Amino acid sequence: MDGEWPASPPRIQQLIRVGAQQILDPPADWVEQLHDASLSGARMRPVAEDPVLAEGTRRTNLANTMRWALHNVEHPGERVPAQLTAEIMVATHDLVRRGLDEAALDAFRTAQSVAWRLWMEICFGLTDDLAELRELLDITSRSISTFIDDTVTAMSEQMRAEREELSRGTHAQRREAVSLVLEGAPIPMDRAQEQLGYRLAGPHTAVVLWSTTPDGASDLEAAAAELTRAAGATTRLTIVASATSWWIWLPVSGFGTPELTSTRVRLSVGRPGTGLDGFRSSHFQALATQRRHAQLGASHRIVHYDDIRLVSLLTADSAAGDEFLADTLGRLAHADDELIETLRTWVSLQCNTSRTAERLYTHRNTVIRRLDRADALLPRPLAECLVDVAAALEVLRWRT
Repeated sequence: MDGEWPASPPRIQQLIRVGAQQILDPPADWVEQLHDASLSGARMRPVAEDPVLAEGTRRTNLANTMRWALHNVEHPGERVPAQLTAEIMVATHDLVRRGLDEAALDAFRTAQSVAWRLWMEICFGLTDDLAELRELLDITSRSISTFIDDTVTAMSEQMRAEREELSRGTHAQRREAVSLVLEGAPIPMDRAQEQLGYRLAGPHTAVVLWSTTPDGASDLEAAAAELTRAAGATTRLTIVASATSWWIWLPVSGFGTPELTSTRVRLSVGRPGTGLDGFRSSHFQALATQRRHAQLGASHRIVHYDDIRLVSLLTADSAAGDEFLADTLGRLAHADDELIETLRTWVSLQCNTSRTAERLYTHRNTVIRRLDRADALLPRPLAECLVDVAAALEVLRWRT
């Protein structure tokens, strides 16, 4: 692909510009196909299952697509130079800090194939002249593949630089020690504690602190301070897992609710544990909570492992989870929030109508009427499937 870039005829330039303008305002399903493709395949599973990496991949793919389109609106047919944008820098930073290699860049190859298929659909609508169409496809095929090749090469070089940086300094030592502890390696506790600057004996509560935006470093710092204060802790262990995700351990057996000032920060909290086993188990629970939280798309800002454990089991198979929800709730799944919340509260209060009325600040007869309405919407009488309904309502709560 090196050497002088061939010039495109004026007519082909015009067609490229018109087509590229359509990409700048893509339909939602077009973008969704791009994202789905970029996160598919066995090699991409570690990325797809990590909400921070998955979101970074989506942002980068879309940014690359928009960059190619914008350049072809302004300079149709010319070579699109690769550029290490903010999205790319964050993505490479995160991939390296998760211990992933260049195989994770497969996302851009698979996204390219989908983008090319969708671009061909646009091209077929631009001209009926077969000679023009052939030249249009030939020029843009070379343009797209060269742009992706150049971008992946630039990202690979950046990842190598990131790895070299990580191999130096105290952060690298802490990360290495944490990895050994999490893997169950026979590292002496004294040595691990010295490298971590954190006491491994005693209680631990692990937290994954993450931001929903790529520029959330200051938000994470503020949230970590708020979290430490809420826990009443004088120390904590912090590992920068990525540009938008921190791993934190607090030497406490639980804590109060921190007052998060940023709406862009999320906390996923593991169960408290003790000693090395508790250090590991609490962290893995926090990671599992983060993944499930992101997959369900819930808006909750602070989620504990116990909050989402049942939902995780019920939604491990998404198709089976959808079927369970539909079979159990029927028309009730689409009822108004007031009705669903009344039933959920009633179930949580051990089917006590009077306490439900007090909790919802309403009259007891109102609660009874709502329960009757809910019962009428269920496929089976509530009395015959109370446990199933309670579980389905919990799934529904996290999905909405």
